[in-house]
Amino acid sequence: MVNNNLLIIGFVWPEPKSSAAGSRMLQLIKQFQKQGYSITFATTANVSNRAFNLESIEVSIQNIELNNSSFDAFIKLLNPTIVMFDRFMTEEQFGWRVAEQCPNALRILDTEDFHGLRKARGEALKADRALLIEDLQSDITKREIASIYRCDLSLIISEAEMKILTHQFKIDSHLLYYLPFLLEPIGETSISKLLSFKDREHFVTIGNFLHAPNYDAVLYLKQTIWPLIRKRLPHAELHVYGSYAQQKTLQLHQPKEGFYIKGFAENVNNVMQSAKICLASLRFGAGLKGKLVDAMKNGTPCIMSTIASEGMFGDLEENGCIEDNPEAFAEKAIALYTDEILWKTKQINGFNAINSRFNVADFETDFKSIIETLISNLIIHRQDNFTGQLLMHHSMQSTKYMSRWIETKQQLKE
Repeated sequence: MVNNNLLIIGFVWPEPKSSAAGSRMLQLIKQFQKQGYSITFATTANVSNRAFNLESIEVSIQNIELNNSSFDAFIKLLNPTIVMFDRFMTEEQFGWRVAEQCPNALRILDTEDFHGLRKARGEALKADRALLIEDLQSDITKREIASIYRCDLSLIISEAEMKILTHQFKIDSHLLYYLPFLLEPIGETSISKLLSFKDREHFVTIGNFLHAPNYDAVLYLKQTIWPLIRKRLPHAELHVYGSYAQQKTLQLHQPKEGFYIKGFAENVNNVMQSAKICLASLRFGAGLKGKLVDAMKNGTPCIMSTIASEGMFGDLEENGCIEDNPEAFAEKAIALYTDEILWKTKQINGFNAINSRFNVADFETDFKSIIETLISNLIIHRQDNFTGQLLMHHSMQSTKYMSRWIETKQQLKE
């Protein structure tokens, strides 16, 4: 008899106003609640003042500790049908305990994005060269793919990452499930309430500054792209928003150059709706970009890099322009900023992308079906994944005993 309990082991507390990862987590929670699951969210992280109040949406919360047998007692009592790991690091820390205490629980990994790909692109950028196969085959990638194998299903947010994982790394597609951002469609009523081209002004960019690609993108804007735009549009401003701005970011604030570090955005919709253009000059990264989703649903066209646009549009027209050359990036930003007809066309493209590619109604039924099928056929599914069995065996022999050793050491110290 299914007890309909779902345990989410979080890497951090969800902060939907700070990051796309926080919004993604709430989307997944909503989907599992629709499937009838009672949800417990457990994490080792400290609560921040921007953390979403999970109890307000009837999600139980639990603090857990690393290298502590108290987790074993907790999960055995909860006896979840499903355990979902928030990023591969939590699976490394708790996966063996879950397998040992609740062997029949379906283990799901929410990758958020392909960390190994983001790391590889960052290394290539730092070395000022093209991405190499050895960049992709890093220790981070090895850890992440091992985690994918140990789990019964991994949620992949980008079609581009699905392709890399199945083609480059030969992972069985039965272990992966494409599940992008799950959004409500944008209707004509909502569109009619948005500010017009003439009522908007300035440029905007946004992103959590703890995320390295976001800081790099802002620095690149400041040093390379924005001076080119500002020279042609001397009265335009670039407003830079994001959580956790550190001193290295705050010192980029230069009002005389029209470059404003605004910090945390309490309401991203208000920020996007008042801006004319969103700039997304990411030079490395992975996954889907929340800033582009925020821009599209608020009718704000974008000038974006290839990395920023990855996985967003499929065969559809983009909601702006995709450009990696800084001079061309600036030229297209200026053109879009000054051409109302072009701007309106690109705005409509954004609405189409949201409604055609990320409509939650297009994914709910199939996602529910895949979960039910896996639960019903879990033994056979695991037998078909011998590599996962092998990696779990070695995890139980190494990670388990290292954790036990740390726990015993701490107990003796106390």
